[in-house]
Amino acid sequence: MIVSTKGLKEYAKNKTKITLEKVDKAIQELFICNQKINFNSVSNLSGVSKTFLYNNAEIKKRIDGLRYKQSEIVIKQKFKYNKTNKSKDIIIMSKDKKIKE
Repeated sequence: MIVSTKGLKEYAKNKTKITLEKVDKAIQELFICNQKINFNSVSNLSGVSKTFLYNNAEIKKRIDGLRYKQSEIVIKQKFKYNKTNKSKDIIIMSKDKKIKE
């Protein structure tokens, strides 16, 4: 007896395609709303398991890349803020010197 798995394979491909679309929508929504993009947030919004996200190389690379870009922006903003504080301190010090003179 020969058992055909053609229908089962086709169903699995369709299910994966639908799941990938859900993940893509979730990532786009998180990006548009300026929310953190990570495996947990994508999983919660899309209703897809974190295991699926980690096991799919393309999705994993995409989420890692977006997460890195977001963290890079935060670091740049903090650096800019710190730089501003340093410049304020220098201005205050120069004013104090002028006042003493």
